[in-house]
Amino acid sequence: MDLKQIAKDTAKTLISYLTYQAMRTVLAQLSETDPPRALWLQQFSARQNLQDGEAYLRALLAERPELAYRIMTVREHIAAEVVDYLPEMAKAGIQQANMEHRRNHLERITSATGSLPVTHPEAGSPPQNPRPEME
Repeated sequence: MDLKQIAKDTAKTLISYLTYQAMRTVLAQLSETDPPRALWLQQFSARQNLQDGEAYLRALLAERPELAYRIMTVREHIAAEVVDYLPEMAKAGIQQANMEHRRNHLERITSATGSLPVTHPEAGSPPQNPRPEME
């Protein structure tokens, strides 16, 4: 397990997600102040791969640099506000989710085991009719 590579991949994913959130923020602002530019950004974003935030920004810089700079500024602001909370929130979230998964699994296997018919090997044969036949 290469923890350094995992950290790099996680950071790249987080950066791309913050780019997406910044685009949504700018889009919401433009929807109120400049609907034609908001429509353009929405259409551009639908065509581009937002899963790679850096490629998205490079493409946006080529077409509308002012929007790219605005998104980069908002992304930086969002990062400054949330990055400090992320390590603890991620740890706590993972611990909570793991506990829920374990609890649900335990409940499922316990109820599945409890609903199976109980067999008693020591009993041997099935129970006999308690009332003898009348002859």
